[in-house]
Amino acid sequence: MSGWDDLGGMKAALPEQGNSGETAGAAVEHTKAPNGDWGQKTQNNYDEDDRDVEWEGNARVYEWDGEEGDIGPEHPKLEFELFGNPETRDPQGIDFSKIANIRVNQEGLERIQPINSFKDAGLHPAMLRNVELCGYKIPTPIQQYCIPAIKMGHDLLAIAQTGSGKTAAYLVPILNHLMGKAKKLAAPRPSPQDADCGTRICAEPLVVIIVPSRELAIQIFNEARKICYRTMLRPCVVYGGSPLGSQIDNIRRGCDVLIGSPGRLIDLMERDNVLSLRRVKYMVIDEADEMLHADWEEEFNKILSGGDQEEGNVKYMLFSATFPTAVRKLARTHLAESYVFIKVGRVGSTHENIKQDVIFVDPFMKKQALLDLLYSLKPARTIIFVNSKRTADELDDFLFNKELPCTSMHADRTQREREDAMRAFRKGTTPLLITTGVTARGIDVRNVMHVINYDLPSMDHGGIQEYVHRIGRTGRIGHHGLATSFYTERDEPIAKLLTMTLMETKQEVPDFLEQYKPEEKDISKFKFEYDTDEEDPGENGNAWGTSAGNGNGNSDANGDAWGSGGGAGAGNGNSGRNDAGGWNGSGDW
Repeated sequence: MSGWDDLGGMKAALPEQGNSGETAGAAVEHTKAPNGDWGQKTQNNYDEDDRDVEWEGNARVYEWDGEEGDIGPEHPKLEFELFGNPETRDPQGIDFSKIANIRVNQEGLERIQPINSFKDAGLHPAMLRNVELCGYKIPTPIQQYCIPAIKMGHDLLAIAQTGSGKTAAYLVPILNHLMGKAKKLAAPRPSPQDADCGTRICAEPLVVIIVPSRELAIQIFNEARKICYRTMLRPCVVYGGSPLGSQIDNIRRGCDVLIGSPGRLIDLMERDNVLSLRRVKYMVIDEADEMLHADWEEEFNKILSGGDQEEGNVKYMLFSATFPTAVRKLARTHLAESYVFIKVGRVGSTHENIKQDVIFVDPFMKKQALLDLLYSLKPARTIIFVNSKRTADELDDFLFNKELPCTSMHADRTQREREDAMRAFRKGTTPLLITTGVTARGIDVRNVMHVINYDLPSMDHGGIQEYVHRIGRTGRIGHHGLATSFYTERDEPIAKLLTMTLMETKQEVPDFLEQYKPEEKDISKFKFEYDTDEEDPGENGNAWGTSAGNGNGNSDANGDAWGSGGGAGAGNGNSGRNDAGGWNGSGDW
């Protein structure tokens, strides 16, 4: 695959495109062959035997061997496996000019003084070394405020854009605080040798991180494997679709940091001598707005209050890209009155490091337009978003038959197929990933240069929020990225909000969207329908299950929500709630 992993940036990978034409042909010329070597296509053959499957949740972690001391010795082989080749390591980009200027608002009884560098954060030398190994050079705005806030012992509600470095913003300070106390606070555990002989104990994590989807759980677990390196803290992950017995065996070997989807966590908590939350010191809810559905309130509260801890002994942290009523209620219910509220940028916005092109395409010409677009670009990791599982399958077959190395994933795929698809995409063996909204949030894959909205999100399933989450898969943490969207006449409901988003991020507005420009010329005063900063309709009622503002949710005069609509509370993906991570039909237990 010539030049694949050697791409130096957007200029090397993606040529400039026009976006003001009335048809796809105005932006992309018809070509008969790719402009570069995309590599060889591959096809997975699955049998019914899962015994030799390489599950992501079983990836190697640094094992505490019980020796004296609070910091483990270096492990060069594992270090290379976790962090990669030092010469090619670059998870953080170099252009922070747009991100650094994002406005940060904070509320609370105590003002947080932001850090300007990781060296100013008071981190243990071993933790600072882990940060350096991860390739993090400059703290992002959310990290500048969250790291000192968590270090000071505050409960936290943080609202930040996708791709802003939220995971490291809470993992680094939490693990830094616990690393010297691991042997004092952690539950007894078998040595690696005893564990290999079958010794098992009840898992009693110090940190629990709740996430809405399997892919996000795996992503955070892989990040935790790095941050936990040499700290004596053992990370584990549990999620639906993979063997339950294997996950139970893994957490019983010792589990200090547990990442999991709600259904699987509840399942393990209800089993005898498998999982106890009585030692939990930190409870983190990541992508909170994706999980707050009315039918999950009881289970969610059970997780959040699932231990025997004394009041005040658990620090609660909510991270979200939007701020719907249900997130506000959750904060009022579980966070301490002195919690810190940090908001980075406008709720639901994106940033200028992502170049957004919108192309008008006739519906029956979409496949040809996609092929022309891919052929016109140099090979680069590309995510293609569609609105249904059927379209994902059809597009996968179409590109595969055009000899392009592609893979696809959606909620009807088995967990093994989903993990294989993500693994192949990360490695670059299949640089084209076709997916529904199942990966729209939280997935951080290195060097995703291009996102294509083959289908723009409908207003009934995420709308402009979904658009922002999707394009946020590129241009992450200081990198540049390109997002190309195919616009058809059927997309008129999203046209106004899409036009305002382009204007807000100083993008070119194509001719066919000019008619949707708002009369208000001051961009700072644009009113996006999903902004909920000024109103809280559930203040006096039950906020669970409400939409974020652009769905069909309704509330009665008392603020009691009775519809979940299509906003943040209804999930991503146009093939229904299961495509948002799937807690019912997709078996995320």
